[in-house]
Amino acid sequence: MKYDFTSVIDRRGKDAMAVDAVGVLPAYETPDEGFDFIPMWVADMNFATVPTVQKAITERVQHPTFGYFFLREEYYQAIIQWQESRNHVMGLTKECIGYENGVLGGLVSTLHAFAAPGDSVLVHSPTYIGFTGSITNAGYKIISSSLKQDEAGVWRMDYEDMDRKIKENQIHIAVFCNPHNPTGRVWEREELEKALEVYRANDCVVICDEIWSDIILNGNHHIPLQSVNEDARNRVIALYAPSKTFNLAGLIGSYHIIYNPYLRDRVRACSSKSHYNSMNVLSMHALIGAYCEEGMEWVDELREVLSQNVNYACDFIKEHFQGVELFKPQGTYMLFLDCSQWCHEHNTDVGELLKAGHRVGVGWQDGRPFHGEYAIRMNLALPFSRVQEAFHRLEQYVFHAE
Repeated sequence: MKYDFTSVIDRRGKDAMAVDAVGVLPAYETPDEGFDFIPMWVADMNFATVPTVQKAITERVQHPTFGYFFLREEYYQAIIQWQESRNHVMGLTKECIGYENGVLGGLVSTLHAFAAPGDSVLVHSPTYIGFTGSITNAGYKIISSSLKQDEAGVWRMDYEDMDRKIKENQIHIAVFCNPHNPTGRVWEREELEKALEVYRANDCVVICDEIWSDIILNGNHHIPLQSVNEDARNRVIALYAPSKTFNLAGLIGSYHIIYNPYLRDRVRACSSKSHYNSMNVLSMHALIGAYCEEGMEWVDELREVLSQNVNYACDFIKEHFQGVELFKPQGTYMLFLDCSQWCHEHNTDVGELLKAGHRVGVGWQDGRPFHGEYAIRMNLALPFSRVQEAFHRLEQYVFHAE
């Protein structure tokens, strides 16, 4: 490969929550002697970003002034070209693109634009913990429509349940995750069409989180929700960011794509009122540096690396962790393990299982806040050698411990 996805980067003391949580957050106590900490929880990557990001930031930092600024035309063109090349989005214009401090900030701004505090919002379950916190903290009520696993273990939407709950709770705004976090499901066109029909029939504005849209594994294909049909183009507010793709969460910055002028005006009116929704100049240059030809090449290699990691982990679990079930994610770099059978067979709970992993330095994440009663979430965006080490520790000291 052209880019380095094998070096183990020491992130300690470099403002990395993923590793600096040890001994700070109660869930991540210092591992037992002899074990270093392998960060497999918060959803950022343990890979160096594409070199063009550092190059773009460094070139801008060489100039000694950092005053007020206008968004560069290159910023808009980078997004337009990226969406066209990666997602086959045609006809996107700069007028449809707007800055957001984060996907969750864009979510809250949109909720304020189209709902009143106390109103209900439809969300699928399992649910990204960021949705839960943002929606409830902003004063809205979450109504969950549970995803169901079919005979093959594939997560599916329950359209009748969605329709019924929307009607029963007079819901007119819904949150959709494409690809889905935490299950890793990459939705097919027919599924998107059926979901959109439910939203259309109930006159729902749809907030679609597509932050994971670049992280697609094993040859699966992402379809932007807005591209499905003309109604979707006028109903859906899509939220994107380079942060998951290029490991830029610490720089802050995402963007929305809104085609319908009425929806766009309402969202921008809400997001601008606080005067906090303002871009950092270095974030602008980071996106320009990421969304380029070299960035596309880097992402293609990243997908290969993550696909290898996911394939290895899923095969290892199936072979060695009897009583642990999972759906192989089609997108994202997160696993969502169902440990219910293992916990029942060993007369324990998921909290004790988590602690056993933490004691040997495997920093996996409690999946219960994501609405998985016996769930554990694992980040596989690490060099393959660290993924192997983590699973060998789990096999020897956790799942097969005497």
